[in-house]
Amino acid sequence: MKPGAVVAGLRAATAADHDRVDALFAGRDLADRDDYRRFLVAHARALPAAEAALATWENLPDWRPRTPLLAADLADLDAPRPDPLPFTPPAGTAAGWGTLYVVEGSRLGGVMLARRIGADLPGRYLGAAHRPGEWRALLTGLEAAADGPAWLEAAATAARATFALYARAVGDGAI
Repeated sequence: MKPGAVVAGLRAATAADHDRVDALFAGRDLADRDDYRRFLVAHARALPAAEAALATWENLPDWRPRTPLLAADLADLDAPRPDPLPFTPPAGTAAGWGTLYVVEGSRLGGVMLARRIGADLPGRYLGAAHRPGEWRALLTGLEAAADGPAWLEAAATAARATFALYARAVGDGAI
């Protein structure tokens, strides 16, 4: 595959899923304590499940969990930590990469959202930016790991399942 084709293909295959999740979370006033709490509770129903799945895959690059940061922010808001939703992504290394792509992509989006958090509210979770070069290394690793169109489809299937997990976290009344 041509350089960049895997990331471009994964982005294209999951664009509608990404847009749907963005729309479900949109409109939250992250400067408002209650709105922000509901936003974090929804994330707490999805992220721990996705990170637990990531911990089971081998042959993925190192990644830094954000569940502890999310739990700390919820504790600061006196919000109970919800049970994670069930999540069983497809098997295989490609699926791990697809799930990681979504989880680490949400880290990028979180940094942009962190600018909207009220000054008196905790921001460890959304403020957990990638270290310099970390995102680029993940994308480079994704390109290197890919093994043809079937691999890409397996990664996209897992990425869509991960987006669906976040959509369920919102759709089940969390926010």
